[in-house]
Amino acid sequence: MSAVAPAVAPAADGGIAVAGLRVTARIQLPEEELRERFSRAGGPGGQGVNTTDSRVELSFDVARSAALGETARTRALERLAGRLVDGVLTVVASEHRAQLRNREAARQRLAAVLAEAVAPPPPPRRATRPTRGSQRRRLAGKRQRGEVKRLRRSTDD
Repeated sequence: MSAVAPAVAPAADGGIAVAGLRVTARIQLPEEELRERFSRAGGPGGQGVNTTDSRVELSFDVARSAALGETARTRALERLAGRLVDGVLTVVASEHRAQLRNREAARQRLAAVLAEAVAPPPPPRRATRPTRGSQRRRLAGKRQRGEVKRLRRSTDD
């Protein structure tokens, strides 16, 4: 998984100061481009689940982001086409009971998805031939399997 900058930290005034989100060594998303929405999560949690908005939806506008270079934006739009709605990528986290932990989980998930989307394509595969030994082992296995099946046949013919 990619390294994620600290999502949340206590601020001097007692609130929460949120830093930008590091996706790769070269890409850091400014906080202004991230949108968080909170809602009530389902699942276990007792009375707290009915009153706490612990589910987090984190959205990032890939199509209009100034943080992504042209190459990274093109790759992300192409690879995430099935997940984008009007160029916006949204991830959801609701597995924790605490909103703060869900916020961290959503930020890590968004960073991982974006890092994978903007990564350069892998080098092309070089075609290779099976070794002589692997071919012999494969054919020996096929012969042995055929022999097992032949011995299972009925001799009533």
